[in-house]
Amino acid sequence: MLMAHPVVLRNFVKQYEALRLLHAEQGSPEAQQRMNDIAYTLCVATGTRDVDAALIAARHRLPGARVEDDSLISA
Repeated sequence: MLMAHPVVLRNFVKQYEALRLLHAEQGSPEAQQRMNDIAYTLCVATGTRDVDAALIAARHRLPGARVEDDSLISA
């Protein structure tokens, strides 16, 4: 599996979160495409098929990640 450098992962996570905060999924076609591209890249880089799982996996690979970060159990 492709293992992205932690700096690259952090950058993609930040970009995805920024686009999500800006509601890019409801924005222009370009914004939607950028968000889809980043989600796809995160999935490939983490070996997952779902962007939420990819975000969790990426965060766990970043320096300073803790076991309790990003629980898979929904509240």
